[in-house]
Amino acid sequence: MIIVYAPEGGTKEAFEVARGKLRASEIQIIERTADARWNDIKEAVSEGDLNAMRTVVWVLKKREQPSLRFAEFDPFEGDLYSRLDEREVRAYAEGFVEKYRADPDTLAEAFDELRESAYDREGAEAVIADVTAPKAPAPAEPQPEAAPAQEATETAPSPTAS
Repeated sequence: MIIVYAPEGGTKEAFEVARGKLRASEIQIIERTADARWNDIKEAVSEGDLNAMRTVVWVLKKREQPSLRFAEFDPFEGDLYSRLDEREVRAYAEGFVEKYRADPDTLAEAFDELRESAYDREGAEAVIADVTAPKAPAPAEPQPEAAPAQEATETAPSPTAS
């Protein structure tokens, strides 16, 4: 997940909220400030919850502005929004292909929405192209070689033997 902070007349910033991008201490500050558990906050961010996004971005901005107080970071409603990172785009695209394989119109609509939700639209196009590209059939597994026919160990009596 990526939170975009785009204040009118200001510089657009993107904050990645993926696994491994936040320190435990930052997550604890976010949880205390938002009065919610981290998993609930991540879900709220993905749903576009303004308070969740504000809290996460405030903590991340404190990396460069340690004295920034929560009350000082008060963006307007439209200044914050969430977008999907490439990993999330791929997961959704693969899921859409599985779910809507038999319904090309619905699949196309789902991909349109996915493009709109992606942080990197060109990257989303590449992922969609990759996910929908015909796949080469998997190489056939080699068949076990047939065991050579075993010769009979007993010899039948020869009809010419006396």
